[in-house]
Amino acid sequence: MNVPTESEKFSELVEHLRKAAEAAYMIGHLRRDSDEQSSHGFLGIGQLLERIVIQVTALATKGRFN
Repeated sequence: MNVPTESEKFSELVEHLRKAAEAAYMIGHLRRDSDEQSSHGFLGIGQLLERIVIQVTALATKGRFN
């Protein structure tokens, strides 16, 4: 049985957050023509998720939050 490492789990978390940001951006672009306000909201969510990736990476490398 393979025991997961902390490093593997941090990498997995970052990968999922990046995919979530990408999905939010895509939804924002797809809604651009039908619902501009919602589109901007999803683009903002994508940006927030990118910032979370930076913070998680800093924490994983024992760095400081920016």
